[in-house]
Amino acid sequence: MSVGIFNEFAFRRSMSIPEALQIAWVEATALTESGEPEKALELLRSVAWDVCEDGAQKARTLRFAADAGTALGEQDTANQKRHWQRAHKNYRKALNFDPKDKETRRRMNKLSSMMDEQAVSLGVGLQIFDEGNPTPLGLVTFLVAFMLVLVSFKVIPDFFDTPEDNPVVTLEISYMPTGSNERVIAFVEIELYPNEAPLHVENFLLLAEEFRYDFTEFHRIIDDFMIQGGDFGSGGHTAKWYGWCNGDEFDHSGNRHSSDSCNQVDWSLEGEHTNGLKHIPGALAAAHAGLNTDGSQFYIVPGDSTPSWLDWEPGKDCTAESCHTVYGQVISGLDHVTAISEVQTSGSSGGDSPLNEVRLMHVTVND
Repeated sequence: MSVGIFNEFAFRRSMSIPEALQIAWVEATALTESGEPEKALELLRSVAWDVCEDGAQKARTLRFAADAGTALGEQDTANQKRHWQRAHKNYRKALNFDPKDKETRRRMNKLSSMMDEQAVSLGVGLQIFDEGNPTPLGLVTFLVAFMLVLVSFKVIPDFFDTPEDNPVVTLEISYMPTGSNERVIAFVEIELYPNEAPLHVENFLLLAEEFRYDFTEFHRIIDDFMIQGGDFGSGGHTAKWYGWCNGDEFDHSGNRHSSDSCNQVDWSLEGEHTNGLKHIPGALAAAHAGLNTDGSQFYIVPGDSTPSWLDWEPGKDCTAESCHTVYGQVISGLDHVTAISEVQTSGSSGGDSPLNEVRLMHVTVND
């Protein structure tokens, strides 16, 4: 066991942590470091999670599970993407329980870099399709992948929610990095959370499938804060009628708004900001001009930002203070989001309009 881990546990023994949980943490860490991450995950699943008594303990358990998942991905290269996506999700869940945990954030960012590097190396691979038909290598690949999936279900049951349960979209973004004279095409993968924010996820997917986001711009960029886009004209609106007209359910006469009485450019969405998701690095959230005015616009938090003042908290008055709905999380390409947040901006729009346009070329809804 590393000295850092030992000192951390020694410190926390003085706190009210169940002894069974402390032992599970120590043993799981030892198993991960000795090359047995599968056993570490099983121990955390079967013992540690059940004896957690508060959010801080759940956060630490999730972090150790993510560490084991990262190590498992390095071992099981055939299923590396699945293991690393699950590990990344567990880091994010840990941060939802304890947003101030710098060590968890450091490990998550390290894994994000590993995922980005590996995605590049795997991007130029052997051909498994030829004009839409599987090659012999493709058939073998599919058979092996299917067998591995069956084995994974048998050997290691899902400890936490898997990213396969949620839709994933890929944003293709064209931008010019600071200090460069050439444009870069970036691919940013985002996992959406339909269980936590069903209306926002549905709206985003509908707009993407209707190509509303294609060739729009990230028109508002603030370093150390966020990059904002999604305005396809007149500020942007929802893909369909959700019962809200520019933040209002009723007109001035007290009659409930309908899709006929409300101008389409004013169609909006009720906030789902009480879902517990936080503005951690990589968060995808709804931009708005006031409570329940959510439409098509969104923003992404870069890797060096945690705008917690936008989070909902019990007792917070969202009519007086900003409460924004988080409904997704970057799982690959966060380095590009951070680089975009650092591009040079002009003073023509409050200093947040990029000098060189940052264009969202297309949003792909992954199968």
